[in-house]
Amino acid sequence: MTADNQNPWPADIDPNSGFRLPLLPRDSLDEASQRRYDRAVGGGNIAGLQGPTGIMLYSPATQQAQSGMTRYLRNEAGLGPRVREIGLLITSRCMNNQFEWTAHEPVALKEGVPQETIDVIKHDRPTSSLDETDAVVIELGRAVWRDYKVSPELFARAKKIFGPNRLVDLVLLMGSHASTAALLTTFDMQLHKGREPLLPLP
Repeated sequence: MTADNQNPWPADIDPNSGFRLPLLPRDSLDEASQRRYDRAVGGGNIAGLQGPTGIMLYSPATQQAQSGMTRYLRNEAGLGPRVREIGLLITSRCMNNQFEWTAHEPVALKEGVPQETIDVIKHDRPTSSLDETDAVVIELGRAVWRDYKVSPELFARAKKIFGPNRLVDLVLLMGSHASTAALLTTFDMQLHKGREPLLPLP
């Protein structure tokens, strides 16, 4: 992804889709994919078709299976909007995914995530000044995606806060977001035109 979205997109980016493949025409899709297409166009997700939904149209069976899991993990697992968005932000940060971060930072603020918590994630600061739940989610994300090891102490803190079931769901939520980051990275998803990047990257 280009560091400055005022610069022209790379040569291999489709000018309509914003990624490395053309956006599939609606009339080429099956009925279920057409419904997902229409939801995205109608504001059913935060990125529209210029985002993971547009890429996933190329894998309709996977998109259908994933949409149910995503809906459950984000809205029905009982994690709450604040925990959800912190889990998504720490995953985006560890993946250095500008598109995900820029999409979700405003959502996190709207859902009540304090600016201090966002800045700790964004700038890789210590979590010692944060609410314990916020801190544990951030530390867990860093342990999984950067250290590749979760210590017994951190696991015990996370299990105490969330319980076994919700802890499993939290990790699955972050894993789902990481798979989306991999997709966005591979197909070099660009920020929407006119959108300023919010994640400081080299």
